[in-house]
Amino acid sequence: MTPKVFGFAGWSGSGKTTLIERVISHLAGSGVRVSLIKHAHHDFDVDQPGKDSYRHRAAGASEVLVSSANRWALMHELRGEPELTLRQAIALFGACDVVLVEGYKRESIPKLEVWRAEVGKALLFPGDANIVALASNDLLPSDVREPSFARFGLADVAEIAEFVMHHSCAV
Repeated sequence: MTPKVFGFAGWSGSGKTTLIERVISHLAGSGVRVSLIKHAHHDFDVDQPGKDSYRHRAAGASEVLVSSANRWALMHELRGEPELTLRQAIALFGACDVVLVEGYKRESIPKLEVWRAEVGKALLFPGDANIVALASNDLLPSDVREPSFARFGLADVAEIAEFVMHHSCAV
């Protein structure tokens, strides 16, 4: 079964991570199997210098899998190969009901924009037709028309989670 996909967009500092965390907790508590893809900058690392797995990757291993009784993680070095597409990343997951996506902003998937005026950045929805909802506690700038789609407060977690499940799509 291919999971449905829904994205979150917004500037750094807007509260995306906190909102996504709360939505995941709500969905998981309702029995929904949720996975998440976070598209990161090219220089991120989940490993720590000096650890065995880091040293093995640095030595040239293409993949390093770390496994324990509680979790496993697979690190794959691209070594010049192209980065994963969203579809390729989704295909790496085990069974789940929905994949939440932070990043991959150019993908044609439904997204909820998280916006805070205090960040000092423009709204994204006027330039992104894939944004289908807005989560914000702030008034919109006077030069921006009120969106014709769903609008939530940042604390409306249950409503946002329900919206995500009803508006996610297959890719």
